[in-house]
Amino acid sequence: MDIFSVPDRKTVKNRVHVDLATTSATHQTELVARLQDLGATPADVGQGDVPWTVLAGPEGNGFCVLTPG
Repeated sequence: MDIFSVPDRKTVKNRVHVDLATTSATHQTELVARLQDLGATPADVGQGDVPWTVLAGPEGNGFCVLTPG
């Protein structure tokens, strides 16, 4: 997955929602850190207390990094 900045801001709801699977809790933690290094930011979409991590790319599109299982 490539994450890069675009000049336009998000103006409508995402047409696609991506869920990224992980193989372990460590893998999930490492993947979230790498995605944040690439420009993703934590996102609150009303998910409450859940075991997965919700992030948004620089253009505002949300996606989840799932827990293994």
